[in-house]
Amino acid sequence: MNFQQLRSVREAVRRGFNLTEVAGTLHTSQPGVSRQIRELEDELGVEIFVRAGKRLTGLTVPGEVVLPIVERLLTEAENLKTAGEDFARGDRGGLVVAATHSQARYALPQVVRDFRTLCPEVSLHLRQGSPEQIAQMLLSGEADIGVATEALAGFDQLVTLPCYRWTHSIIVPPGHPLLDSEGPGITLGQLAQYPIITYESGYTGRAHIDTAFERAGLAPDIVLTAMDADVIKTYVELEMGVGIVASIAFDPERDRLLQGIDARHLFEVNLTRLALRRGTWLRSYAYRFIETFVPTLTRPVVQEALRSEYVECDYVI
Repeated sequence: MNFQQLRSVREAVRRGFNLTEVAGTLHTSQPGVSRQIRELEDELGVEIFVRAGKRLTGLTVPGEVVLPIVERLLTEAENLKTAGEDFARGDRGGLVVAATHSQARYALPQVVRDFRTLCPEVSLHLRQGSPEQIAQMLLSGEADIGVATEALAGFDQLVTLPCYRWTHSIIVPPGHPLLDSEGPGITLGQLAQYPIITYESGYTGRAHIDTAFERAGLAPDIVLTAMDADVIKTYVELEMGVGIVASIAFDPERDRLLQGIDARHLFEVNLTRLALRRGTWLRSYAYRFIETFVPTLTRPVVQEALRSEYVECDYVI
């Protein structure tokens, strides 16, 4: 048994049983991948994959049992290497943080600045994507830390820890009729009278926006959706509709062509989460980044979460 055999099995599942893609990922040939898998199956005495001719089509019952063990073995091998680097290189290395646009643009800048002061020899890489893409980056080992509001808690292979709670704001051009109802008086019915510009499904609390209208029996006219608040604000400035954005994304000093209306009474409070791959070993500076972002998420707290079988804690700054 060797690590190349284990990687071949893991990548076969990750790549949808497409051995051509597996070979490209592992920088080898398709026959080489097939041979590695067959050799492991022969050693174990069971077939891991269901086959249709030469094609892999799924996991067998033994394969369903074997796969988590393969994942753990490879994760521990990666952890061993990371632990060695932590002791040998100290605060030198790289850290990959995957985040949605809203988090990268509005929540993380001061954190990144402070972290760079604490760990100047760490090369920090910010990768942006949808919550689903962030989860996949974590699971594949492409990212060390993930930050998003939607979806992350739905992956059992990830440990999710709460970061902060936030609400939505309505944004309109100056003089808009909704400004006359600003405060507790504004209703979903009033809001639904206007074209709406907001986030795409799966981004930045969109689920809570949809749920609120559904519960009220309203069908809002959503004329435009986008992944980030800057795009939404641009089209609200063009008077194409009323915007609904994360409150953190609206700054009266910066967004002088717009006015904001607090919408916390209309939509549920949202929770941004930090996610880590379960069982992973983090470099010391990764814990510093996390604590810089969320002071309550100290190293002992995060380590305890990573050791747990399933965690979604509820301590929030």
